Amino acid sequence: MSDTPTSGRVRRAATLADVGREAGVSAMAASAVLNAPTTSTRISGETRERVLAAAQKLNYRPNQTARGLADRRMNTLGLVGILAGDEPNLYFLEVFNGISQEAASRGQNVTVFNVGSWQDAYHQVRMYCDGRVDGLILLAPIIDAPASEWLPEHAPVVAVHPNYQVPGVPNFRSDDEGGAFLAVSHLLQLGHRRILHVGGPEGSVGADLRLQGYERAFREAGIELPPDHAVRGAYTAAGGSGALEDWLQLHRGKRLPEAIFAASDAIALGCIERLQARGLRVPEDVSIVGFDNTLYARAARLSTMAQPLGKLGRLAVQALLKLIDARRIGGSYTGVEEEVLPTELIDRSTLAGPRRSDLLIA
Repeated sequence: MSDTPTSGRVRRAATLADVGREAGVSAMAASAVLNAPTTSTRISGETRERVLAAAQKLNYRPNQTARGLADRRMNTLGLVGILAGDEPNLYFLEVFNGISQEAASRGQNVTVFNVGSWQDAYHQVRMYCDGRVDGLILLAPIIDAPASEWLPEHAPVVAVHPNYQVPGVPNFRSDDEGGAFLAVSHLLQLGHRRILHVGGPEGSVGADLRLQGYERAFREAGIELPPDHAVRGAYTAAGGSGALEDWLQLHRGKRLPEAIFAASDAIALGCIERLQARGLRVPEDVSIVGFDNTLYARAARLSTMAQPLGKLGRLAVQALLKLIDARRIGGSYTGVEEEVLPTELIDRSTLAGPRRSDLLIA
């Protein structure tokens, strides 16, 4: 008869010993049934049925932490990125959605480690691998320190949109340069010539690649770049609005750009807000195309270069699990070291042909 507490007192969780007593077997036999039900052959079918019935009666739940320690696996993946800020980081959330869906489909949990900045937090990466997680996904890391100073030795790592390729760290990113080239080529095909690029921050390789794609579109079209054609700021609406306003202030009395290629959807929306505050219309006066296709773009009907953000997250999980499995059995990782995914132009409501007359910057 079970000696687990009855009503009137706080019930404690049933243990393997409780299940064994209920079934009339040892705790070791109960463990053989419940912790390895498909591999143990030394337990008879009748005994197995008694143990399973006892576990159900006592509402037995295995201790996942203890099991993880025994198996040297916690079935938990860590995600490191910059989440907090004055604006929602929808890029992070779109990638995280793909990560969480893929992880759940494979019986994995996800723990999020939010960092304030990569410059201050790269040394924390090793600390996160203290037994809580089996491996890490770094989202858009900007880490300039040598890998030997921050790369964990006892847990695998993969990266999404890292600033540079680290040996042994699989990397998944979108084609930043190619996407920018397609966006600006489309603007040129619409007839725009004075196209301003409101780019991402200095020090971001992705922002540099988008600027390079912008410039290549002009070169391959045989069209001269407009003077002072780029300005840079943070990947936020405030960053886009501020960068555009600074540029407009420096160019008062000159021709207003016909179009803007923004390095992110958030930057694009900041530009739209700034133009509208000046009494200008989008796209009648200025066409705008963004980059990402986050919820920002979909809700605002923003034309943009769509990154497969959810797919990037799913691929990162798949690669990390391969690394974890390989390390666990002492094998070799057989997945890709780098995968670059294409982008796609989504033409919504912020693109049009050039305006009929010149406008000067007030």
